[in-house]
Amino acid sequence: MISKLSRRSFLELGGLAGLGLAAAGCSSAPTSGRATWSMWSSSAEEMKVWEDFGTYVEQQLGVRSVATLTPSSGYSTKLDLQLVSGTASLVTALNGTLIPTYAARGAHRPLDDLIAADPDFELDDFYETSQRISTFNGKTYAIGFDVAPTVMYYNKDLLKKQGVPLPSRTEPMSWAAFRELTKQLTEPGEQYGFTCAPAIGDLVSWIYCAGGNVMSADGGRSILGEPRAMEALEFVIDLFVKDKVTPPIKNLVTENSLSNFLQGNVAFLQNGPWQVVNARKAKFDWDIIPFPAGAAGSTPRVSGTGFAIPSGVREGAELDLAWKLLKTLTSTGALDIYAKAGRNNPARRSAGSAFQPPPANLGIVRNILAGKLASGHAYDVTTNWNQVEQLLGQDLPRAFLGQVGIREVIDGLTPRLDVLMRQHRDTVSQATARKR
Repeated sequence: MISKLSRRSFLELGGLAGLGLAAAGCSSAPTSGRATWSMWSSSAEEMKVWEDFGTYVEQQLGVRSVATLTPSSGYSTKLDLQLVSGTASLVTALNGTLIPTYAARGAHRPLDDLIAADPDFELDDFYETSQRISTFNGKTYAIGFDVAPTVMYYNKDLLKKQGVPLPSRTEPMSWAAFRELTKQLTEPGEQYGFTCAPAIGDLVSWIYCAGGNVMSADGGRSILGEPRAMEALEFVIDLFVKDKVTPPIKNLVTENSLSNFLQGNVAFLQNGPWQVVNARKAKFDWDIIPFPAGAAGSTPRVSGTGFAIPSGVREGAELDLAWKLLKTLTSTGALDIYAKAGRNNPARRSAGSAFQPPPANLGIVRNILAGKLASGHAYDVTTNWNQVEQLLGQDLPRAFLGQVGIREVIDGLTPRLDVLMRQHRDTVSQATARKR
């Protein structure tokens, strides 16, 4: 039998201690032959995709598909409660930034034994970056669903109107060239050269391109204050504060870079292919290009999601159904549905051709993942990444607003970040000891 996760350890690791939950176990609720799975869904378009997934599951498995769909903002909280109350689905979707968190808690089971025992499952069909994102401490805890690098969207109409030559479709421009171009395209109050989210999720792409990182190689300390990371942080903050090539920040809580871009008066938007379906609503001609290259090249953040099986799923028929369901949800047929809807680039190479233009240059996404064009850096996160993000989110905005220098912000954050990093390293050590 798979060992159960105790309520106390799960709540402590998950930051839920003190909520007074009465549930004690984490075994999945009886399925009675139903294929139960959970996913986030925040729009009518997404709901339609998951309905089509449900139909596909029923056609392939011959059992009823029961999907639990939750708005993305509340998904992880609801999943936590389901795991401790024993009501989690057979298969649950996990954002790549949360895979280490759930794996370290013991909330989800490693899949390596199931993969090894299944001659029909081809892990090599999944991009290497997707496989890395789905792995924790040498074990595979999820099967990739989508995966994509951060790219640069640009307003072709705006550039043409200004008489600016369109950038190369394949060769990343240098940071210096990008900065000068955004300055050239900025007319304060009228139009702006660039927009991105004022948060670590976007900053990290610049950090990777500079050859830096948020954490040390062993994950035990913050290295945001080291030269390479600081170069990137200073570059982006200068775009906001010194060069003023970004739209004025009105509210850091609700600031939306995509919304800024869709208004039609911003030349470049940093974002991922997961926004293609929303960018298609633009009333102007646009396209995407590789991320600008820093000292380490064009190596922006690569993000992904996957499907996982909770540890409480029982051996035997229940686990067999869970594995079949997970394989179906990540099969080429299912991912073709997702890609054709324009939701994001699928994690399988064999499903990539279904992610079709517009934009015209959409093919660079697969070329970057395949190493044929520029490159990418799997999003490195800790087992307590939500706490790291929250801490960074408290003070970083002050630098974007020009209220304090980025060096002062990072120097003030580093001791607190180091505490979280040490906690992460201890968690990994404990997980390693349990594995032995």
